[in-house]
Amino acid sequence: MTALVLMVVGLVIGAVAGGYGMHLAASSAGGMRRFPARALADPVAIGDADTITVDELPVALVVLSRGGRLLHAATRAQSEFAEGLGTLIRHPALQRAVADLQPGGVSEVRIEADVPVRRVVQAFVKAGSWHGHSACVVVLLDATARDALDRARSDFVAHASHELRTPLAALIGFIETLQGPAANDAVARQKFLAIMARQAGRMQRLIDRLLYLSRVQMLEHQRPQGQVVLPDLFARLNDELQGKPAEDRAAVIIHAPPAGTVRGDADQILQVLVNLCENALRYGRPAPPAVARIDVAAQWLETGGLVISVRDNGPGIAAQHLPRLTERFYRVSQPAGRNGGDQGTGLGLAIVRHIVDRHGGRLDITSTPGQGTCCSVWLPQG
Repeated sequence: MTALVLMVVGLVIGAVAGGYGMHLAASSAGGMRRFPARALADPVAIGDADTITVDELPVALVVLSRGGRLLHAATRAQSEFAEGLGTLIRHPALQRAVADLQPGGVSEVRIEADVPVRRVVQAFVKAGSWHGHSACVVVLLDATARDALDRARSDFVAHASHELRTPLAALIGFIETLQGPAANDAVARQKFLAIMARQAGRMQRLIDRLLYLSRVQMLEHQRPQGQVVLPDLFARLNDELQGKPAEDRAAVIIHAPPAGTVRGDADQILQVLVNLCENALRYGRPAPPAVARIDVAAQWLETGGLVISVRDNGPGIAAQHLPRLTERFYRVSQPAGRNGGDQGTGLGLAIVRHIVDRHGGRLDITSTPGQGTCCSVWLPQG
């Protein structure tokens, strides 16, 4: 792969130096005009009307001055990195590589940016000339998806294996008991099978959440281009909740949303609401005899954007836990007897945060012990 990239860089340098490519010249209006340059290394091409330009090369390419200033960005670079291109160009690692590059040298640098979302890019830099001045050609290869996959593997080894150990040990223990002392005990068999089913379900939910989180992270740097119709979104949420027990469905009050659309992935935004509702049902129930109530509502803000909120009237969350709620596998300890001993996977809010980040939004969680918790998701309209 590296050899292939360096070959592409060499081709591009030939373009910039005058073999192939696109030269820029100042126009009388102060802008820049494009002049296609013929492939002078090939005598046949001199009489050919076809030309090859930098923008036609199938790579994300930018040209920087030796001082690190942007001289040209190819169409592929602009479309692939969009508003994040400026962040990559100004990154200290790339600026340092450009400043330290020797004439005729080639450098490879890894760029890690966390704003607005995590992005990892491999940059290959080679010195050359642009319109008669010293410059550097930079080929950008997006390695974000590969980095997310590597991190998912690391997380699985470090955390998921530990999370799976408990239910797996329980299953093994009950199987051994059913094969031995309780082999002919019908009452114990029914009791143990019910516990085994819950533990197996816990393992399945954990694996499903891990796979979904991995997919979300691999797409996080790609801003969605679809449109989410709010009434349709809330109707789908209502349909999703029909699979819950009647008591849970009654606890969730879905208020009629305002008309309008937001840019986004409808399936992912629906997943955000489902996760927030499930968290509220699991952790946001008040102590009896109070009746659980979870309100889902949306409103447009005068300052711009849409806010969707999920509010419960449960026991609330202590302030020291709030900053860590979206960490993977982080869970707040529950009093004995609540939630049937099921503490969840600890991945629901992590998934919510990554989806909201992908949409350029913001997740806010506020809570007052004894009064409930409110999760608010702000999404830009355009």
